[in-house]
Parts: sequence; structure tokens; C-alpha cells
Amino acid sequence: MADTQIDILIAGGGVAGLTAAILFGNAGFSVICVDPAPPVTERNAQGSDLRTTAFLQPAQQTLEDAGLWARLAPFAADLQIMRIVDAGGVEPAPRVIKEFDASDISDLPFGWNLPNWLLRREMLTHIDGLSNVTFQPGVGVTSLFTRTSEARVGLTNGNRIRCQLAIAADGRNSTLRQAAGIDVKTTRYGQKALAFTVTHPTPHEHVSTEIHRSGGPFTLVPLPDFEGLPCSAIVWMEDGAEAQRLAALPEAEFEAAMNERSCLLYGPLKLVSRRTVWPIISQQAKSLCGERLALVAEAAHVVPPIGAQGLNMSLADMRALLDLAQAAPDCLGDAQMLEQYHRQRHTDIATRVAGIDLLNRASQMHAQPLRDLRAMGLNAIYGMAPVRKALMQMGLGMRG
Repeated sequence: MADTQIDILIAGGGVAGLTAAILFGNAGFSVICVDPAPPVTERNAQGSDLRTTAFLQPAQQTLEDAGLWARLAPFAADLQIMRIVDAGGVEPAPRVIKEFDASDISDLPFGWNLPNWLLRREMLTHIDGLSNVTFQPGVGVTSLFTRTSEARVGLTNGNRIRCQLAIAADGRNSTLRQAAGIDVKTTRYGQKALAFTVTHPTPHEHVSTEIHRSGGPFTLVPLPDFEGLPCSAIVWMEDGAEAQRLAALPEAEFEAAMNERSCLLYGPLKLVSRRTVWPIISQQAKSLCGERLALVAEAAHVVPPIGAQGLNMSLADMRALLDLAQAAPDCLGDAQMLEQYHRQRHTDIATRVAGIDLLNRASQMHAQPLRDLRAMGLNAIYGMAPVRKALMQMGLGMRG
């Protein structure tokens, strides 16, 4: 068994893991990132991730600092306005519409939206130019042994990595987290999300629209034009059985269903990708760290795709961890550093997980009286300017 000595081992080669590899590599640490599945970096390839990620302002600044944003910016669609629509009446039509304009709190958009498959492609290309970062696809983690001075991580290729810090960015079923014996609290909603891409005749004008009726939100997020037509990514959350039924419909029937659910706010939608289905849960690790181990992203927390919080919480994890590592590089991965990391992130994560849980449950409501109550609440709360501004700042992670 070959041993390799490095600063940081990252498990997980998704968007979060690759971002962590770039951030720490750019800061001068030696990094190996592994993932058991080879990355899929083409839109139409089998297994490509058709979901999109909206990088909110603080996350974009982190990527800018790492030298990555210039590579991503040409592919990004601005998110200038966040629109929330209640369509929970007897007929699927808008009855309450509230808009949040980024110009009320900032000179910049709320965020920038990019497809996940493209993010992985551009991040891997960027990593190729970092001499101190190695990405090993098709390689997973088999074991974790730690002591106060280092972690030893066994890999499926027979190698063993000795490192000062192991970072678990390997998803909601994290192998490293399980190896460390860290428990999680999981909430299941009985929902699934359909993710796909559409074109439409009405330009999105950089507006992200969340339509609430029942089962969960139907969200249209701006993308750059596709084949000369305005284009949006859609995440359609529904009760699990209904999501599976929709996913199996012939294309014409599916388009009819999604057009009804969209209230035709963008005109008739045309499906221009395959449909993928994802389970919806909330999950939070009891601790964000173990001996020589830090949990980030979905290894630490999972939330329903509401309010573009998922990866932006993950980047806040990485920013906190990186700041601590840079402040005391000789103490990389020691108990004090990791305890500080847990303290800095735990409360914010718990607050956001609870808030998104509440919003998701409200969006799931089927009973008409409850849907009417939701519409009245939306109209009253979001109609107050100071509350609207505070919610926008909170969503971005800004201080009021």
C-alpha cells in the first residue's frame, strides 16, 4: 500500500468538492480530491446533472477571490429579481405576486445561475492549471483512521493518504462522516423534485420565479438563451408519487402539465432536456467536525431547493474553514481549529435549515383553506418594505 503525504484530502468531486479543492489549492495548500464516479461534463450525456446552481453575492465573491469566477462568468445568467407567486386558488392562476429587486439593497444582482454539469467541466479545467491540486476520478474512500497529529484515509485504488485535514464533501450519505461516527438528523417530506430545462417565448428578464400551489414550489431560474430562445431551468417539487408519474409522462402530456403548473407566466414552455428526479429531504449533522475531519456541503447539511440556499451555505462553510486555515496554517486540522469551525457555522446552518423547512411545509399544503391562509400571509408579510428588505439581506447572508 502506497502512502502519500499532503495537507488536505477532499472526498467528493461534485460542485462543492471541486470548489473546496480550488479554494484551498489557490491558498497554497496541497490537495487531493477523490470521487468514486467519473465526472459527467456534457449537457446531454447520460448521468449529467441538469440542476443549476445560483451563486449568491457572497458566494460569487469567494469564487472571485479564488480566481475561478472569470472562467464561469461568461456562462452565467444574472438573477436580478426574485418573484414569489401564490397560485393556490381553485384554478391554477396567480393571485398574489411579490417581487424582490436586488437594486433595493445592492448595485449587483442577487446572484448568477449556472448549470451543474457545466460548473464541473469548468472547475476541472481550472484544476488542471493548479500544480498543487490533484483530482482522482473513479477513486473512493474505504477507511478513515485518525489521531491527534494526522488523518489516514484509505482509497479504493489501494493507496493511503496521510493528511493534516480530511474534508467530507461527499454528499448526504457521506462515507467519511459515517466512518467518523457522526450522526445526522433527517427529515423526509415524501417529495421529489423534477429538474429540466425549457425554452419560452417571453424573455425571463433576469427574473427568478417561484410559483406556489401544492406539493412544493415550481421554480423557473434564468439561464442564457438556448438556440436563440429565452431559456430557464426548472425545479418542480411534488409529492413523490406525483413526481414519478409526471416524470414518466409522454413529452406532449408532460409539457401540457408543466404549462398548466407554470400559469403560462412565460408563455408556452418547451422541454429542451431530459427530465431528472431527485429526492427532497432536510438533513443536519450533529457535529460539523471530528478528529482531523471537517464536514462541508451536503455531508453537513441538506435543504430543499428553495431560495438558492444549498450551495451558498456550502460555500459559507468553505469560507469559514479556509479563513481559519489561513489564519494559522501550522494548526491546520487540529482540534482547536475544527471546534472554531463548528461554532462559527452551526447556528447559521441550524437557522437556515429550520427556515427552509418551514417554507417547504407551507408550499406543500393541499387543503384549500390552508392555501388561502398561505396567500394571505405572503401578501401581508412580504408587502411590508422593511420586512422585504430584511428578508433579502438575510437570504444573501448580509448584515442589515
